[in-house]
Amino acid sequence: MSLRQLLLRLPRYLGVSGSPRRLSPSLDTISSVGSWRGQSSRSPAHWNQVVSEAEKIVGYPTSFMSLRCLLSDELSNIAMQVRKLVGTQHPLLTTARGLVYDSRHNLQLRGLVVLLISKAAGPSSMNTSCQKYDMVSGIYSCQRSLAEITELIHTALLVHRGIVNLNELQSSDGPLKDMQFGNKIAILSGDFLLANACNGLALLQNTKVVELLASALMDLVQGVYHENSTSAKENHITEDIGISAWKKQTFLSHGALLAKSCQAAMELAKHDADVQDMAFQYGKHMAMSHKINSDLQPFIKEKTSDSMAFNLNSAPVVLHQEFLGRELWIQQIGEAQEKGRLDYAKLRETIKAGKGVTSAIDLCRYHGNKALEALQSFPPSEARSALENIVFAVTRFS
Repeated sequence: MSLRQLLLRLPRYLGVSGSPRRLSPSLDTISSVGSWRGQSSRSPAHWNQVVSEAEKIVGYPTSFMSLRCLLSDELSNIAMQVRKLVGTQHPLLTTARGLVYDSRHNLQLRGLVVLLISKAAGPSSMNTSCQKYDMVSGIYSCQRSLAEITELIHTALLVHRGIVNLNELQSSDGPLKDMQFGNKIAILSGDFLLANACNGLALLQNTKVVELLASALMDLVQGVYHENSTSAKENHITEDIGISAWKKQTFLSHGALLAKSCQAAMELAKHDADVQDMAFQYGKHMAMSHKINSDLQPFIKEKTSDSMAFNLNSAPVVLHQEFLGRELWIQQIGEAQEKGRLDYAKLRETIKAGKGVTSAIDLCRYHGNKALEALQSFPPSEARSALENIVFAVTRFS
C-alpha cells in the first residue's frame, strides 16, 4: 500500500468530511496563513502534471510526514483527540483536511524541491566521505530524511498557526470550551511534529545541518511573531512598510525554511560553499515567487468571490500603497468601509486600477528569474529541468 493511500485513510479515522470551514476573519486578523496552499495562476491540471513528473524523477512520491510518524501510537492518540472536534468550527479540522486532501500538491512542495535539488547536484566529486549512505534514484538516504524533516517543520507550523485567538471569538464561532480544547490539541500536535523533526535532525549527525534548520525555525518563529504582533494592534489596518521591508519579513516567514533546507541538502552531500549558496538562492527565490503568486490570486483569479477577504499586507497591496502614498491609501481604506466593516470587493477594484498588481506580477517573475539563474550552476539533467518547470508554473500568468 502506498503512503498516499495510507494518508487517504486518515480522514475516516478523524471523522472529518465535507467542505472545510474556518472562522470568519475580521479586519484586524487577516493574515497570510497557509499562503503556500493558495492556487496559482496556472491551471490545476498543469500544476499537477509538473509535480507528478517531478515525483517520478526523485523515485517515489514525497510526503508531508514520515510513515513512521504517521503510524505511531502518539499520532493515533492525537487523531482520537482531534476527532472530538468534529462538529465544531475550530481551524485545526480544516488543517487536518488540507493535509490529507492535498489535491494541488502544494503542501509537499518543499520536500519535493529538496529532493530534486539533491539529485540535480548529485554526489560531490571532491569529497567521497558521504558515500557510506545508501543512494536511491541519485539521492542519498540522509537527503531524503532531510526532505521529510523539512515537511514536518512546515506541517507543525501550519498546525500551530491554526490556534484561535480566544479574545476575538464571536457568538457565531461556537462554544468557548470547544475552541479552548482545539487550541490545546493544536499546540500538542504541533509540538509532537517538531519533536520528531528535531529527533530526525539529530540522527543526521551533522552539526552544520542542525544549525541551518534551527536557524530556519528561528526565522519562521520571528516572521510569524511579527505578523501576529502587528495584526494584534488596536485598530490596526495595514502596515506602513515598503516592498524592501516586506521582502525581508516574507523571507523569514515563508522563504527561510526552503532556502536553508536546500543548502543543508548540499552540505549533506559535501558540496562546496559555492554550490551550497546556489542551492540557497534557488530555494529563497522560488519561495518568494510562490508567495507573491499566492498573494496575487484574489486580484487575478477569474472566479473570485466579491466578499472574499485578502491580506492587506500582501505584495500587491504593499506595492499599491508604495506607489500611492500612505495618506491616500488610508483615505481609500476609509472610502471602502461601510458601517465599520471593510468592503473587500470595492477595495479590490481600487487596487486593481492601480499599479500594485502589475508590479507584483513583475516582482514574481523577477524572483523566478533569479531562481533560474541559480540553477545554471548545476549540470543539465531531468531534475534540473523539473526545478525549472516548477518555476515556470509559478510565474506563469495568463
